[in-house]
Amino acid sequence: MKKFFKRLLKITGVLLLIFLVIIGVVYYQSVNYNTYSLKADMSNFSNSSDLEVLAKELVSQMTLEEKIDQMYGEKRLTSLPKFVINVLAKKRFPHVYVGRNERLNIPPWVLSDGPRGARVLGKGIEAVTTFPVAMARGASWDIALERRINGVIAKEMRANGTNYAATPCINLLRHPGWGRAQETYGEDPWLLGEFGVAAVQGLEANNVMACPKHFALNSIENSRWVVNVTLDERTLREVYLPHFKKVIQKGKPASIMSAYNQVRGQFAGSNKELLTDILRDDWGFEGFVSTDWVYGLYDGVAGVKAGLDVEMPWQNAYSYETIKGGIESGEITEADIDKLVIRSLKTRLKYALIDDEEQYPTDLILDPAHIQLAKEAAEKSMVLVKNEGVLPFSKAGGQKIAVIGKLANVENTGDHGSSDSNPPYVVTPYQGIKAFHEALGNEVVLDDGSDVDRAAEIAAGADQVIVVVGYTYVDEGEYIIFNRDQMVASAQAGKLIGARGEGGDRADLRLNQNDEALIKAIAAKNKQVAVTYVGGSAIDMSAWVDKVPAILFSWYSGMEGGNAMANILYGAVNPSGKLPFAIAENMADYPEFNPYIDEIKYDYYHGYTLFEKEQKPVAYPFGYGLSYTSFAYDSISILNDELTDAGQVEASVIVTNTGSMAGEEIVQLYVGFENSGIDRPVKLLRGFEKVSLAPGQSKKVKLIVDAKDLAWYDETNESWKVEKMDYELYIGSSSANSSLLKTTFSIK
Repeated sequence: MKKFFKRLLKITGVLLLIFLVIIGVVYYQSVNYNTYSLKADMSNFSNSSDLEVLAKELVSQMTLEEKIDQMYGEKRLTSLPKFVINVLAKKRFPHVYVGRNERLNIPPWVLSDGPRGARVLGKGIEAVTTFPVAMARGASWDIALERRINGVIAKEMRANGTNYAATPCINLLRHPGWGRAQETYGEDPWLLGEFGVAAVQGLEANNVMACPKHFALNSIENSRWVVNVTLDERTLREVYLPHFKKVIQKGKPASIMSAYNQVRGQFAGSNKELLTDILRDDWGFEGFVSTDWVYGLYDGVAGVKAGLDVEMPWQNAYSYETIKGGIESGEITEADIDKLVIRSLKTRLKYALIDDEEQYPTDLILDPAHIQLAKEAAEKSMVLVKNEGVLPFSKAGGQKIAVIGKLANVENTGDHGSSDSNPPYVVTPYQGIKAFHEALGNEVVLDDGSDVDRAAEIAAGADQVIVVVGYTYVDEGEYIIFNRDQMVASAQAGKLIGARGEGGDRADLRLNQNDEALIKAIAAKNKQVAVTYVGGSAIDMSAWVDKVPAILFSWYSGMEGGNAMANILYGAVNPSGKLPFAIAENMADYPEFNPYIDEIKYDYYHGYTLFEKEQKPVAYPFGYGLSYTSFAYDSISILNDELTDAGQVEASVIVTNTGSMAGEEIVQLYVGFENSGIDRPVKLLRGFEKVSLAPGQSKKVKLIVDAKDLAWYDETNESWKVEKMDYELYIGSSSANSSLLKTTFSIK
């Protein structure tokens, strides 16, 4: 018996050693995986001038298995360990090489997320430039800035060996509780479209394939793998798709990403109406469609029929068995497969054949100019929503400044989902304010606010108080769970089943109770107080807004956010951001929203169009934001007040800086539909421009509106129509009627 146990122990030891060796080998290979060039050698191809012809030639030489290999990211068996080990052990995403065919000399393409900075991928790259989140940049209303930001993101992606950007996110903010609100630009389709085009142009200019997402109707996070969205055709065409259409037709991205959710009973990844009828046949899109990751496609045959080109990141629904079975049953043909593969291949070969890799060395990442741009973006994004003469704070010496709150000294750049970005450092609010005051010789004290009474006493003894409140990746963002069955169960029950997970939607729009108690206690002790809100969307401020003199929306402001916040609070930079959404006075006035839901109807109105149509009061209107200077609008005029439905309206206004500080103003143009014979919004944003003015300076700002952009969708005739009638034209500083000048024009 003793010999038996000795032998058993020896065998167990050998097996354990073998197991550890296998684990070690898997770990080593996963961390030190092979990398491949993304550049194609033109000498291998007889015809590289006509990419369609070249793609067809290459596909004609492929076996069916090789064609299917072009239709997914990587094989799950080999890719999953690489992915898990790099994410958990190395805190980085590995390169996922898609479509490589060594026999035919076809290089792969590699995806990197990038809404707020290139993802850290692979070996040797530890950090990248991290910008404010997209919602913050939407609040800048500065499309030239957005183009520059995405140009930098693209350059750092190229330096990191990637050439496909899963960005921009242009889903519409239907309700402020949406967890991924921070990844998009706001609630208005026109604003989304303008920013989406700028982002795509910045990426594509650096030979990166842009991939706008998530197509379409993705505005709920906690049920995203389940929820079925229903809506009428007008709502689809006029509210939830026009920004996608503009980005496709004007930005011309290489790709687009399908959404997880269902649309009218069909999952977006296999929805023919979306992917073929609208995207290709109606809009003329010539690029390729990839799925959102992991749960983006369930039926491979349906995906082929719908026009879904690439499943990401692993082969699942597009398995050999499924595709071959579909061909054998006659549901699909090999010609259908050829069509998908040719489409994606001809698109990406354009990027693989351009000889510009030497322009993107790794030391380009974190270039000082990139970091400076991150700071500029944070400064131009912050929105001053309230100021009763407190800001900018005094910069006099001999003062004591208190920075209070659980987020005051937290590195907090946004959620930890796919849009995460790894900076080399993050300047927290406390660090930025402390650094600002070092040259002034002022004392800056920090308190985390966990003890409200203690924090209030610290505030009572300070000359100035900055209270930092809001959220982190735990509270909102991409919903990080790995159990689809749990999401299904929660959606069906209408409430959370099981553990909540990380991020996700916000069912409650108020701050947490401690933050609200902290604000009230400090406001009772000191009137020189500013509340700075960190988050990705609107919040309910009704419990404390009347108790504080100043409120600044600082968003998730990137790696330089603390320095930018200090510059705004102390007047080194004049705030110029404007809200990219309206904030309701009564939270019940927002559309229906439940994070756990399996079916929902999206109505025609939301945001400022809903509040105006139903005459609901708002706490802060769409496009609203304060400055340390003042601006006056006058002399609104229209060059051509009568036009045809193929014409343009050229409007102008004179804007004057009537204050004593240089500043930037966002001039907004809205068109009204009071005379419409159909149900239309009261008015819609149809133009904007950011202008810089010195004290006393005036500028004439011209804005042009195409008549076709005033069309409505006629469901009966399946066509767009421009009404022949008198329209109102408004120009001013926000969507509030009190801040707008008005004139009229006619379409005959």
